[in-house]
Amino acid sequence: MLKELRPAILITFVLTILTGILYPLAVTGLAQTLFHKQANGSLIERDGKVIGSEIIGQNFAKPEYFHPRPSQNSYDAANSGGSNLGPTNPALADRLKKDAAQFRKDNPDYTGPIPADAITASASGLDPEQWSKVAFYEGQGCIECAGTGFRGRTAIHELLDLSDRVRELILLKKPTSEIRRAAREEGMRFLRESALDKVRLGLTTLKEINKVTFIESNR
Repeated sequence: MLKELRPAILITFVLTILTGILYPLAVTGLAQTLFHKQANGSLIERDGKVIGSEIIGQNFAKPEYFHPRPSQNSYDAANSGGSNLGPTNPALADRLKKDAAQFRKDNPDYTGPIPADAITASASGLDPEQWSKVAFYEGQGCIECAGTGFRGRTAIHELLDLSDRVRELILLKKPTSEIRRAAREEGMRFLRESALDKVRLGLTTLKEINKVTFIESNR
């Protein structure tokens, strides 16, 4: 028994050292040496203080700045989701009216129609750095598909592996956000991520997945 266990223990130990310590240290060292700025988030500093990042949008209120498109998740790059409000939802109409009024206030000399992107938040909130080279498809539609552009259905999946850690959190009645965070750390992929995979493959559209998936503000 010991003769059989010894190689297994040795291999586990060696692989732990190589892949769990040496490899991460090597990759981190190379990134910090060759791509120091990018590896640390492409941060923007002023007077020694970090004020933002080159790849993350920010909210600007002063009139001398270009105002970005409204963000449903307060420009949080860790999130990717819309408000999940339908076009007939009063809350959405109220927000649009408020943003339109603010736009007119900030731009008193402009009398033309308000650009839609100036008051509508992105329904997807995707990081352009990761998605700029992804081609998005949308079916033209026909009589047979009632103009939807889709044929048949495809499934998106979310599977929770009830590990000891997750089970204990559930039994202790921990907040859902804490349970989801633990599940993610253990490799769980959520419905939104499964849906985005379908978008990457050209099997569906962002418009469709935004109808059935969203990401909470706190995960």
